[in-house]
Amino acid sequence: MSMNGAESLVHTLLASGIDTCFANPGTSEMHFVAALDRVPGMRCVLGLQENVVTGAADGYARMAGKPAATLLHCGPGLANGWANLHNGRRANTMMVNCVGDQATYHRPLDAPLTADTEGLARAVSGWVRTCTTAGEVGVQAAIAAQAAQSSPGTIATLILPSDTCWDQGGIPAPALPIPAAPTAAPHAIKVAADLLRNGKKTLLILGNGALRAGPVADATRIAAATGADVIAAGSNGRVERGRGRHPLNRIPYPVDQAVAMMAQYAQVILVGTPKPVIFFAYPNKPGSPVPADATLHTLTRPEHDQVQALAALADELGNPKPVAHSEGGEALLGRGAITTDAFAATLAALMPEQAIIADESVTFGRAFFPATHHAAPHDWLNVTGGAIGGGIPLATGAAIAAPGRRVVNLQADGSAMYTIQGLWTQAREKLDVTTVIFSNRKYQILIGELANVGANPGRTALDMMDLGNPDLDFVKMGEGMGVPGAKATTMEQFNDLFAQSLSRTGPFLIECVI
Repeated sequence: MSMNGAESLVHTLLASGIDTCFANPGTSEMHFVAALDRVPGMRCVLGLQENVVTGAADGYARMAGKPAATLLHCGPGLANGWANLHNGRRANTMMVNCVGDQATYHRPLDAPLTADTEGLARAVSGWVRTCTTAGEVGVQAAIAAQAAQSSPGTIATLILPSDTCWDQGGIPAPALPIPAAPTAAPHAIKVAADLLRNGKKTLLILGNGALRAGPVADATRIAAATGADVIAAGSNGRVERGRGRHPLNRIPYPVDQAVAMMAQYAQVILVGTPKPVIFFAYPNKPGSPVPADATLHTLTRPEHDQVQALAALADELGNPKPVAHSEGGEALLGRGAITTDAFAATLAALMPEQAIIADESVTFGRAFFPATHHAAPHDWLNVTGGAIGGGIPLATGAAIAAPGRRVVNLQADGSAMYTIQGLWTQAREKLDVTTVIFSNRKYQILIGELANVGANPGRTALDMMDLGNPDLDFVKMGEGMGVPGAKATTMEQFNDLFAQSLSRTGPFLIECVI
C-alpha cells in the first residue's frame, strides 16, 4: 500500500510503543496531523504553547516508563519548547521530538521561519537527525525511538522537512531492540564495599533509577549495616516514597545548608548520579557541597542498572538484613495561617493513595518533602533542570500517563505564569489534577539570591521581584480556561478545598494567598 512519509512516521512510532503525542502543530506539520486520522491508535493531546507540550511529554515519560512523541512547528516552535526540553534532558527523560521544517527545496529561499533547527535541538537532545526523503522517515523514526529508550533515557529529535512528510514512498519500520542497561563494574562494587568497611564517615548519594522503592530499601540496609548515611540528589525526575517505603531526604538547595550538611563526610559514593554541584556560583563559596578533601567514588553512572548495582553491593557486604521502616505517627491537619509547615502537615495527612506530586513550589515548599515521608505511598516529580515553568506541564503529562491516580501540582505563582496555558489542556482532557498555587505575589527565590550574591538592592531592584500592582488572580485565570477553583487564606479553608478536590473528577485549582 502506497503511503506518504507522515503516515510511515505514525506507523513506526506505534510499532515502537509510542502511542501518545503532545502537539502544537503548524503548516509544516499538517500532513502529520492528517495522518493521525488515517492511522488509528495515536492519542494526540493539544497544548496551547510549546513549553506545555514538551513539559507534558516529560511528565508522561516519567510516569509511563516509555516515551511520548511531540509535534512542534519549525525552529521557533522548538525554541518555545526548549526550556522544558532542558528540564527533561536533566531528568534523563525519554522523548521523541518530531519537528517540522521548510521543504528541502524551499529552505534555500530563507523563508521567515527558517532557522538553525538542528543547532537548537542538539543542545537538549541526545540524538538528532534531519530527514531528506520520505523513504527514510520510517527507519529514522525507529532509530529515534530506540535512542530515546536507551538507558538512562534521552530526548531524540527528528526534524522533518514538509516534503518528506507529504511525498509518497513512506516505508514503516519495525521496532528496534532496546539495549539492556549496563551493569556496574565488579571493581566499582568492591571499591565501594571497601570504603563502607573502613570506618570513615560515608554518604551514599542516590539518583535516577536508584530512587525507586527497591533500590532505596537496599541502600538503606547497606547504610544501616555499615554506619553510612544515604540521601537523594537535590533534584530528581521521580522518587517513590511514602508509607511502606524507606524515608529519604534530599541534598538541600541553599548553598550554606548543603555545605554544612556534607561537611561531616570523609567519603562519598555516587549511585546513579554525578557529583552534586551548587546551582550557581556565589562569591567565596564552593561550587560543590562535597568537601574538597573527601574521597569520591562512582559506583554507577545514570545509565547503569541501579537495581542490580545496589543488590550486588549488598551481596558484597554479606547481604545485610532488611531494615524495618517506620509508619510514622498520626498526621494532623495544619491550622491557622498558611505557613510552609502547616501546609506540609495537611499534605501529609490528606495525600491520597498513589498520588503523584509535581513539585514546583520552590522557596515556600522546602518543608514539604521532609514532612511527607510517612504520607500515603506516592511519587514525587521535581523540575530537574532549573528552568521554571515545568510544574503545570509535568502534572498534565503525568495525569495522562497514570489515569486513576490523583496528581497534585505544588506550584509557585511566578513560575505558574510561564505555562499557565497547561490548565486549558487539563480541562480539555478532563484530567484529575489539583493545582495549588502559592500566591505570595513575588519572586521570593530571587529575593534570597540577592542576599546570596552580596547585592545591595534598592527600590528598582526590588520592584523586579514584585508580582503585584496589579495582583494576579489565578482563580479567574483557571476558570477562563475551564478549570474551577477557589481561594484560601487560612489553613481551614485550604483543608476543606483540598479534600473536596480529591473527591471529584477533573481538574481543580486552589490559590493559597500567603
